[in-house]
Amino acid sequence: MAMIAIGGSVGAGLFIGSGAVINAAGPAAILSYALAGALVLLTLRALGEMVVARPAAGSFSDYARMALGPRAGFCIGWLYWWMYSVLVAAEAVAGAATLAGWVPLPGWLLSLVLLLVMTGANLVSARVFGETESVFSLIKVATIVAFLIMGGLFALGLWPGAGGATVDNLWVHGGFAPHGWGAVLAATVVVLFSFGGVEIVTIAAGESDEPERNVARAATNVLWRIALFYVASILVVVAVLPWNDAEVLESPFVSVMERVGVPGAALIMEIVVFVAVLSVLNAALYTSSRMLHVLTRQGDAPRGLSSVGRRGVPTRAILLGTAVGYASVIGNYLWPTTVFPFLVASIGAILLVLFITIVASQLVLGRRLRRQEPERLTFRMWGFPYVSWAVLAGLVSVMAAMAYLPEQRLPLAATLGALAVTLVAYELRRRLGRTPVTREPLGTGAAPDRDGSTGGGPGGPAPAAGA
Repeated sequence: MAMIAIGGSVGAGLFIGSGAVINAAGPAAILSYALAGALVLLTLRALGEMVVARPAAGSFSDYARMALGPRAGFCIGWLYWWMYSVLVAAEAVAGAATLAGWVPLPGWLLSLVLLLVMTGANLVSARVFGETESVFSLIKVATIVAFLIMGGLFALGLWPGAGGATVDNLWVHGGFAPHGWGAVLAATVVVLFSFGGVEIVTIAAGESDEPERNVARAATNVLWRIALFYVASILVVVAVLPWNDAEVLESPFVSVMERVGVPGAALIMEIVVFVAVLSVLNAALYTSSRMLHVLTRQGDAPRGLSSVGRRGVPTRAILLGTAVGYASVIGNYLWPTTVFPFLVASIGAILLVLFITIVASQLVLGRRLRRQEPERLTFRMWGFPYVSWAVLAGLVSVMAAMAYLPEQRLPLAATLGALAVTLVAYELRRRLGRTPVTREPLGTGAAPDRDGSTGGGPGGPAPAAGA
């Protein structure tokens, strides 16, 4: 469970994408990562409270359903499924781009091969997914730890051949925040999406032996992971290299390792980035299939997709997620400058919508639980409800900032378009679906409230007789 949490939150964005953030905010990018990390940590803590108090296989989709109604549960479930289904294709294309430098085959063919291999791993069993993700995560962790040790010693002038400390890079090139504090806040908007994937641990917990204990541990330990893997890594980069060095923008981790004198640094990081891509691809396949399986349980997706194989794997749900991936890869081959970029843009702000939904759900359910079933709160949100409100305000501010920043407007608009589609789909499901909509998660031991409009939350009123 711990390695799955790491695998979900540490992707290629840290190793490559962090260069653009540093270029935009200067050394103060450290604060951008710290601020975004704090928002994500507190969001995960809010989610952890609900998971431990009310274990539910659907995680945030079920909690949105209980707190905000069936419409919210339906929409966030399908949006989340769509995000990871498109991410499957995006990671397959990214992995093929790296693999093309080693294997003389067309990019589209390499993308399909990666999809087939990782699909096969997910179809075997949940254990294979967990073990594969653990290996990938271990490689990433080992790389980051080695990077921090070597880079930190070099920055302090303690590495052989360092030639003196370089920590003055933090302030001598135009100051700590050379572009002003507005740039630091703007960078926070971009950085927030780097932490996507930490929530996967609450979905994977449903297939672990002790879900409540595992979620509580993962939600607590994510604090030092964020501090170590993101904030400390960025600190080492800007302490070793001038923030405005062209090498930082191109590939910050490779540049630091080359400056330290690591032989074959570029090749090593190419391999690590490839592993990071496979890790996210693996997690995306797993996550999209489990969310779709939850939607079938609620009657929000065709029942035929609920089929589970001999080893407890939702085979059809996995295959549907990969079908989106295959179609997207083909679209990238046929229309590389139109269709595929639009699909990727359509998931640009879904993670933010998810975080907002999680915190809003916790504000409602947390109040109910404290009033009616306080004995269930063995893992509490800090400073409730004030901290929850502050996190919600911070997340909404990030969404407002996306509308203000020109480069973020298309992802925000595309995501809002995807949300509109799910709202229309919900109305069709509510009117035409065979299973009545309900505020309660079905198949988890909770009694359904078929009305879908009142009650049904934790400790809420029981359904009427015959419901």
